[in-house]
Amino acid sequence: MNIVIIGGVAAGSKAAAKIKRLLPQASVKIFTDDTHVSYSACGLPYYIQGNFKDYRALLVRSVEEFKKSGIDVFLEHKVTKIDPKAQNITVHSAFNDFYVPYDRLIIATGARPFIPAIKGVNDFKNIYTLRKIEDGIAIREKMLKSKKVVVVGSGYIGLELLEAFVHNGLHTTVIERKDRIMPAFDPDMSEVIQDSLESIPDRNFELITGESLVEVTGEGENANIIKTSTGRELETDFVVLCAGVVPNAELAGAAGITIGHTGAIKVNKLMQTSIPNIYACGDCCEEPHLINGKSVWVPLGSTANKEGRCAALNAAGVYTVFEGVLGSAVTRCLNTTMSMTGFTEKQAEEFGYTPVSATINKHDMVSYMPGAGDITLKVVADKATGLLLGGQAAGAIGADKRINSLAAALVGRLTVKEFANNDLTYSPPFSTTIDPLLDAMNLLQAKLGC
Repeated sequence: MNIVIIGGVAAGSKAAAKIKRLLPQASVKIFTDDTHVSYSACGLPYYIQGNFKDYRALLVRSVEEFKKSGIDVFLEHKVTKIDPKAQNITVHSAFNDFYVPYDRLIIATGARPFIPAIKGVNDFKNIYTLRKIEDGIAIREKMLKSKKVVVVGSGYIGLELLEAFVHNGLHTTVIERKDRIMPAFDPDMSEVIQDSLESIPDRNFELITGESLVEVTGEGENANIIKTSTGRELETDFVVLCAGVVPNAELAGAAGITIGHTGAIKVNKLMQTSIPNIYACGDCCEEPHLINGKSVWVPLGSTANKEGRCAALNAAGVYTVFEGVLGSAVTRCLNTTMSMTGFTEKQAEEFGYTPVSATINKHDMVSYMPGAGDITLKVVADKATGLLLGGQAAGAIGADKRINSLAAALVGRLTVKEFANNDLTYSPPFSTTIDPLLDAMNLLQAKLGC
């Protein structure tokens, strides 16, 4: 059997390794236009920051390691066409174009950075995006020779880079076109995050919201002035665009594979596309949301790994269901951890629920313990049923474990009343006697009158 995988990194690499173990006699080939096949893209901001010096720490598995297990990897080979009728792909390399037949095809083409419509954005060498190993190397090298940087976008990557640049002594300006940073959160929680960051004394950064970058100008190959939609002008040594990503679904769409309403490849719970013998996984495809089953697009590395495994199992004939996602995510920026799962209050309204929320601010551990900090925690439930819908947390490092507990409750489809009886752990270095999450649930239960 010929198994062909388009793309590597998380989903494609996971699929290849799994299917080779399941079908050791099969021919398994990975084609990727990248220069590396299997690496942790999520670790790139921390490499840039200097948490570790050698980018090779990000590499999970080399071409040679894949080869030893019987998997052929073709780097810098771009797949330009899928022909479902002939069951082959067309591959372009530096030397020639050629066809490769398949019995099973797994598409793991991932996503790419969104480039906003900014005058001059393509004219200068010192305007970067962060997606691949080479991007991280280039940004770190530029950072070490610079004093000022502009980051466009204040989502997860934007704030992770803010931390990296500030720790390396650069004056950092973050520009967010929406009226608040971390716009994936509800407005009140975005405000908590921004207030926490701006409470840092003698901070060497600025957060600009409600403005867009509209033009970059410079001398020669390098931009040195950026202009915003309000007429503001700022000097900079370089710019990093963190304005989001878009799915690489064009190749699939050109082959007649159904593209979902999110713009990503539509798959069923077996990771099958609309065409037989073709599967898709990772950031290029959409998933069902675990709360209501609606298709969503949530490009996360953890999801990509799980989807890659599921696609491999089903391509090998092992019936396996990928139930879906909650959009659970976490990051940190300087003194602030921020995490979320499930629906925000706004999303719940958009999906037709009548959401009720409760927000509490409390220490993450007993106040007499050294290192105690505050957590702001928001939980959301449906008024009609009491079903938990989601939650967000920001503040001290313990914020993420509350969201992890809530994520488990969402998978179990617990109501607020059911969760309020939860037996969570307590010890002074880890929690208050009544955990902040239980306090939030008690408050929410009172609002629901149950």
